[in-house]
Amino acid sequence: METPTYTPGKMLDINEIKKIIPHRYPFLMIDRVVLGDTDLKATGYKCVSGNENFFQGHFPGQPVMPGVLIIEAMAQTSCVMLLSRPDLAGKLAYFMTIDNVKFRKPVMPGDVLELRVEVLRARERGGTARGEAFVNGTLVTEADFMFAVVGA
Repeated sequence: METPTYTPGKMLDINEIKKIIPHRYPFLMIDRVVLGDTDLKATGYKCVSGNENFFQGHFPGQPVMPGVLIIEAMAQTSCVMLLSRPDLAGKLAYFMTIDNVKFRKPVMPGDVLELRVEVLRARERGGTARGEAFVNGTLVTEADFMFAVVGA
């Protein structure tokens, strides 16, 4: 596997994302990531399809994307951003805590989630991040989370 390089403004497609993080269907929650102007910011995108398997039971006749999956999409965006750095290539990032979560509006099939993440504090083996999810410019979910970076 080639060593990733952090390139500000670069858009990573699904194939590039799969080279950086181990998530796969049905748990890969992002479709593309645009790296920020620093290696501490990124924006991820998730095109929410009515064919998502979680809509079968959440909720029949009135599909709503589970909030925990929106937070997972934010975390995956953060992982792609962090692990695209050459010094962190080949590592994994795990959730340690999730705080200050607010679900403001439901996310439905046909929506495009814009996932803005920023690392607030980074250390060699972990850090904290802030994530916000938007649909059509409206804030739908926000959360702070702590993560640990470990060897694969």
